[in-house]
Amino acid sequence: MRGPKIPTSGDATVDLDGRAVRVTNLHKPFWPELGLTKGDLIRYYVAVAPWLLPHLRDRAMVMRRYPHGWRGEFFFMKRAPTPRPPWIRTCAIDHGSKGVIDLPVIDDLASLAWVINLGCIDLNPWYARCDDVDRPDYLHFDLDPGSAPFAKVLEAALYLNEALTALKMPTYVKTSGSKGVHVYVPVVRGPTQHEVWTVAKAIAVALAARAPALVTAEYTVARRPKGRVLLDYNQNAWSRTLASIYSVRPTRHASVSMPVTWRELERGVAIEDFRLDNAPARLARRGDLWGKVLPAARGRFDLDRLRERAAAAANA
Repeated sequence: MRGPKIPTSGDATVDLDGRAVRVTNLHKPFWPELGLTKGDLIRYYVAVAPWLLPHLRDRAMVMRRYPHGWRGEFFFMKRAPTPRPPWIRTCAIDHGSKGVIDLPVIDDLASLAWVINLGCIDLNPWYARCDDVDRPDYLHFDLDPGSAPFAKVLEAALYLNEALTALKMPTYVKTSGSKGVHVYVPVVRGPTQHEVWTVAKAIAVALAARAPALVTAEYTVARRPKGRVLLDYNQNAWSRTLASIYSVRPTRHASVSMPVTWRELERGVAIEDFRLDNAPARLARRGDLWGKVLPAARGRFDLDRLRERAAAAANA
């Protein structure tokens, strides 16, 4: 893996783009079965940073910390811990009765290494940028297999893509790195989080009604039909997050959430096809397949127009 040299054991202070970053316990086994350590995890993220960082910049990061590796206990943490380096930027988000919480922001390589050194295996960024945390840049669907085979997830993803394409929505797909598939639609920023969630729910419910043997929009596990793929629209709900693009996941394969083309997905992919050990080589070869999901990219979908068309049809 390319990038600044990270030692293989012990603790060290490394220079990352001119900032001194303290990294610790680099020899600690994080995937003992695979011979992968905490240092290997940090080296991975340093290697993929040129492709990853543009997708993380200016977004609050919800931390899920695994201090003892992928099989150990984990805990969620939103508030940026103290003490922390002065160059760690934070994003203040009002959590109602819990008050305003300052979440860390990963804008650069040093901040990325600092967060991973806390034991974060995967990265879970906020759906909106820090200058307006209630107005998302995209809506997304988490296709959760439940008890269904992964082949059915792929079938459901293609069904969802056909429907979204019919609405003239640009779609981008990636493996979740865990169990399912994520489908994103980059949108013109403007509608609030609740408005985005409402559109995603309407789409999921309509598609579930059309193909009840394949997918469901029922979020409650006890009421969810077995063998159906969940079109999880609720990940658009307030403060919910999905694992970032290129994020390593706490799985036995050290799998990675990897963008794929729709043609690749149609031919068939598996979660374990993309892993910590081979993802950097794919990125070097293919580049960032999700460049058009970035905030500055053109071709974003205008949800306001979709809502206007729906209102006109309802009143016709």
